[in-house]
Amino acid sequence: MLLTELLPQAMRTLLSELTRGPGNAGFMLNRGDRGMIAALGSLSAVEAGARPNGRSSVAAHVRHLVYGLGLLNRAAAGEDPWSSADWAEAWRHQQVNDAEWRALVAEFERLTAQWLEVLSTKRDWDETTLPEAIGSIAHLAYHLGAIRQIVTAAAGPSADDAKGVTS
Repeated sequence: MLLTELLPQAMRTLLSELTRGPGNAGFMLNRGDRGMIAALGSLSAVEAGARPNGRSSVAAHVRHLVYGLGLLNRAAAGEDPWSSADWAEAWRHQQVNDAEWRALVAEFERLTAQWLEVLSTKRDWDETTLPEAIGSIAHLAYHLGAIRQIVTAAAGPSADDAKGVTS
């Protein structure tokens, strides 16, 4: 298989693993991990808005990811959203109520599915779009780790727990 075919497939695999869990074999997460969407969906609005030791809340992390994924999807559709991007906006809103949290998680799920579709269909990668795509996966992984440090209810299985998982 050519690198031009393998690279998009690898990006889809990794993004899907981070958001939905690893399936049969994990490259980034332990087997049996439910992924970010399920982890976020299991949190209450109170947990999502908590700021232990004054750190940013899970809700702010997810708002930041939603914002970034929205920009990526717009750019993939031919727009230029970068010149007017306000990366600080998401961090200004730390708390959510129940309805806001459910809507935020649903929007995260929708935008990750849309971005996964872009990764599945885009073939004209260049020196800007390819690093954006690869970086988006690393960026999501970073925030998943940060979220799991903020609230243990979002944690995945430990490596020891994952040993017993059969696929």
